[in-house]
Amino acid sequence: MSETFESTRAPEPVGAFPHAKRVGNLLFLSGIGPRKRDSKEIPGVTLDSAGNIVSYDIAKQCHAVFENVRLVLEDAGARWNDIVDVTVFLTNMKKDFAVYNKLYAEHFAGEGKPNPTRTTIEIGALPTPIAIELKVIASAG
Repeated sequence: MSETFESTRAPEPVGAFPHAKRVGNLLFLSGIGPRKRDSKEIPGVTLDSAGNIVSYDIAKQCHAVFENVRLVLEDAGARWNDIVDVTVFLTNMKKDFAVYNKLYAEHFAGEGKPNPTRTTIEIGALPTPIAIELKVIASAG
């Protein structure tokens, strides 16, 4: 048996899928990016008139995506410290990994933080003009 969740605070999904789904004691989040709700705004991203990325700030995107994950977790009845696994998708590992890895450690590692398992993957593109997306599994029991 499963239950789906839609956050009223995180950005809307870009497809026909829920923000999160609980199965047993686990909460599975769909890919979460740094977009703002009710807008096409992406923190730290400058687009040209055709919608192509002119420049981006990976630190601003990291902070925004971490916040969006927190919102979805809370709206589904979980907490940040319930995170047990994170898959991170970056569009430019060479350029962005060092900044992302530092910010990730500040938010996820150390005393009082979830310290989940993690996989980081470089991919060619994401569905919207973003440079990072997180796929999260949390304990929800």
